[in-house]
Amino acid sequence: MKLFDLSGRTALVTGSSKGIGYALAQALGAAGARIVLNARDAGKLQEAQTALRAQGVAVETAAFDVTDAAAVDAGIARIEQDIGAIDI
Repeated sequence: MKLFDLSGRTALVTGSSKGIGYALAQALGAAGARIVLNARDAGKLQEAQTALRAQGVAVETAAFDVTDAAAVDAGIARIEQDIGAIDI
């Protein structure tokens, strides 16, 4: 039994195309969570998604700017409609 098992959970990680956000997404994915990567640059998100999928992580992307309230509302609505509820 895994001590930190996130199987069946979906985690939205902002700023996750690189750096600390990417590392957090990688760790949550390794613990079994399905990851939704978020950043402004869709190209960088695709690169991060490809790298995480190569590690066996279930990962989707959602490009939007978290400093824009309307973009956040629309982005969360798209995630919940297309991917499902966000747990983390």
